[in-house]
Amino acid sequence: MDAFEHPVAQVRPVRQAPRARPGRPDEPDLRTGDALEALVRLLDRRAVVVLSGAGLSTESGIPDYRGPTGRRRNGTPMTYQEFTGSEDARRRYWARSHTGWPAIAQARPNTGHHAVERLRRTGHVSAVITQNVDGLHQAAGTREAVELHGGLHRVVCLDCRRTSTRAELDQRLEELNRGFRRPGAALRPDGDAQLSQPLVDGFRIAPCADCGGTLKPDVVLFGENVPAPRVEQCYDLVDAASSLVVLGSSLTVLSGLRFVRRAARAQLPVAIVNQGATRGDDLAALRLDLPLGPTLTEAARRLNAS
Repeated sequence: MDAFEHPVAQVRPVRQAPRARPGRPDEPDLRTGDALEALVRLLDRRAVVVLSGAGLSTESGIPDYRGPTGRRRNGTPMTYQEFTGSEDARRRYWARSHTGWPAIAQARPNTGHHAVERLRRTGHVSAVITQNVDGLHQAAGTREAVELHGGLHRVVCLDCRRTSTRAELDQRLEELNRGFRRPGAALRPDGDAQLSQPLVDGFRIAPCADCGGTLKPDVVLFGENVPAPRVEQCYDLVDAASSLVVLGSSLTVLSGLRFVRRAARAQLPVAIVNQGATRGDDLAALRLDLPLGPTLTEAARRLNAS
């Protein structure tokens, strides 16, 4: 069966759209027709801001944190407090990350990333905010995507603040740990990999090449705050938007949910395309429980975005 043969049966009932605000065009009627067509009408207003999450990258082979059921997958992510407070924790992080890094480095944008970029080029999408750290939006051509949680392709020294590439660090770690990688290791979200404790214990960490300080991935770890200027930049993008479209995020953490709340308070229509429930469902004017790649590709096709 085609993914869009019976779209209404695959979505939640659509809430009434928020009232139009003074000085803005009338909001599209999201209560009529099929849900995908309602998403197309929303995108056709242009100036749409996209907020993407891990669900957009699963079709590129990168696991997400919760999956369609909304339940957290096995494994506890490293927190900022653990990473900065313990050399053993840093050893565990870098051993697992070094093992999983090739999967991130070799991942390629999927049809969902490419559809978002086509919609951006045609002016339907004005900005992309991503919670992902895999760099796949940029690889698809969306160079100005705001990396809310940073990017795994960069490394920062916590002492001298020098930023370097992950490729450079990967080469250094490979030289320090010849033959360490286990190709069959189970991949976890954000390039983490499952390893036994004896393997972790033998891993050697590389210090900063400039000052000998502590290296950290240039990402916002759990328990760490997103830099305030980055949050303000995202608020400004949402404030200037005609609507907010959430792609592949359960919105479990506040870092993404706050933008949905911001849009809802401003009576901007919010659309959520995600397989599984999200924390923002009650704020959404439109909710589609559909696979992202085919859904976004079809929406772009209907809008002649090429």
